[in-house]
Amino acid sequence: MRLFVWRWFVVSSVMVAALAASAKTRPQYGGVLHVAMRAAPTSLDPADGAQSDSFAPRNLTVLMFDTLVAADENGRVQPSLATGWQALPGSQRWQFRVRHEVKFHDGTPLTAESVAASLRTANPSWNVIAEADSVIIDWDSSNPDLLAELALPRNAIAKRTAGNKPSGTGLFHVVDWQPGKKLALGAEENCWRGRPFLDSIEVEMGKSFRDQMTALELGRADLVEVAPEQTHRVSQAGRRLATSFPIELLALVFTRDAASPDEKLLRQALALSVERGSIRSVLLQGAGQPAASILPNWMSGYGFVFPTDADLPRARQAREQVRSIPTWTIGYDGSDPVARFFAERIALNARDAGLVLQPTPAASADVRMMRIPLKSPNPWIALEDVADLAGQSIGKKQGGVEDLYASEVALLATQRVIPLFHLPVSYASTSTLKNWSLRSDGSWTLADAWLVNARQ
Repeated sequence: MRLFVWRWFVVSSVMVAALAASAKTRPQYGGVLHVAMRAAPTSLDPADGAQSDSFAPRNLTVLMFDTLVAADENGRVQPSLATGWQALPGSQRWQFRVRHEVKFHDGTPLTAESVAASLRTANPSWNVIAEADSVIIDWDSSNPDLLAELALPRNAIAKRTAGNKPSGTGLFHVVDWQPGKKLALGAEENCWRGRPFLDSIEVEMGKSFRDQMTALELGRADLVEVAPEQTHRVSQAGRRLATSFPIELLALVFTRDAASPDEKLLRQALALSVERGSIRSVLLQGAGQPAASILPNWMSGYGFVFPTDADLPRARQAREQVRSIPTWTIGYDGSDPVARFFAERIALNARDAGLVLQPTPAASADVRMMRIPLKSPNPWIALEDVADLAGQSIGKKQGGVEDLYASEVALLATQRVIPLFHLPVSYASTSTLKNWSLRSDGSWTLADAWLVNARQ
């Protein structure tokens, strides 16, 4: 009898432990997700072009707003606020059927008219009209990349009011907004995609990488950004780390075109003098990929053909053809603690080639060291955005890999952009944050994320 009771006790204990373990791994509703970020946006409008573009604000937009179409992890376009679409032959006229029974966070229904108005605000040059329950977009020429453009966060559908507080249709609505400082979001109970597990998300803005990591270690944050040069250390410390594909371009961008053949030779010498390998080893602690192309190899398929090794003899040869050597200022982001070391190292490489570069945190400089978040996994859209930033145009934005390669070579030939590195986006999270991931393009997936013991 005693043996039977003892066996029953053991079996019961095992069952209770199994149930407890199951309860810990089962998704739970509730909880507040605490997020920290370096960016300090002063507007929530996804179409506000005055805001500096970065990955964190894009991710905030996706939490509050939806796009007509959305791209999955493999880049395939899926329905979102549009249930379907069709393009006439030539891809000059597109028709999108707007989803029924969707409401903005202020309670007003989503209509074809509100969708058209939002897209016109974000893209004043587009010809967008509402027709019954559909939205029509007309182009003067073929635009096969329209679906990829509509999936961008900047083209999220927003209802704008006089108070400049846009309302969306996303998983979370705005509870409290202190521009540049704090954002509190609440779960949208009646979201057309279903209610998220999290009750709310609180975002602290303008926090340095160091402050974010401190907040994570002290339990004041659940999800924080990690600087590329810190990813190895954070991983070794046993932190939960998520890293995207290399999706950010670190490059030197000149503020104007070369004014003479001599200046073109000096820019060529600068490009040949940069020792990307040693910079990656020392300053980036092995993170990122040295780059001489604008597009990363995973996006274009041909990035590896551009040589990244320094060629000091050729750099000096180009420099020796010029009699008068000006002093260039190289600007960097003063709020980035590593940026100054980058600028100083590049200036040192340039000096070995006979050039003179003076690092400065001032806004005005001859050439700036810039971190450029690539706009889209679509290579044509990403390349066009970098070209616009450099004051250039890539012309025909369509075609195969050969056309893409030719367009990138032509952009590099302008000598307005000297690529240095392709960097990933990385985040660290607490062990209590479950079922979230970072996509290859640096975007969060928090729709099904939940917190362990959220109600406690």
